[in-house]
Amino acid sequence: MNWFYDDLAPGDAPLDRAALERLVARIAGRPDLWEAQVDRCAPGRMYASLHRDARIDVWAIFWRPGNDTGWHDHDTSSGAVSVVEGTLTESELRLGLPERRHAYGAGECFAFGPSRIHRLVCEGACAVSIHAYSAPLWRMGQYAVDEHGTLHRVSVTYADELRPLEVSSA
Repeated sequence: MNWFYDDLAPGDAPLDRAALERLVARIAGRPDLWEAQVDRCAPGRMYASLHRDARIDVWAIFWRPGNDTGWHDHDTSSGAVSVVEGTLTESELRLGLPERRHAYGAGECFAFGPSRIHRLVCEGACAVSIHAYSAPLWRMGQYAVDEHGTLHRVSVTYADELRPLEVSSA
């Protein structure tokens, strides 16, 4: 699939957020590239790797109502998401302020840098989204706040499914 993004960012460097956003929009518009990978009968969130090379990592994700990634970052990878069907709500973690929430519906895209701590939730009907990361994902951080208000980070691999994390202060 590298032919699918070479014109967005020639060379070997990671794609920037704008190029990633154009890429996910382009892939979302080509169901022939991802539809066969989406299992709409999956009992929970289902994710399928569409492409991985030295520059990018691309996924299709099917969401059931209530699926929640929990708070997480993408370590050294920037990313972009295109919502193909349904609605996903992104929340951004902010200290001393309420989280910032934005609902993205079908046809909408958004991008983020590696340091952004956020979560995605499918709050309505089922949803389908396309995700791209550059540099490719290897590790991510998951976050939880214990009963004393202390923020904890747990490092996970890109192959681990994200979900809300429970951490105790013990």
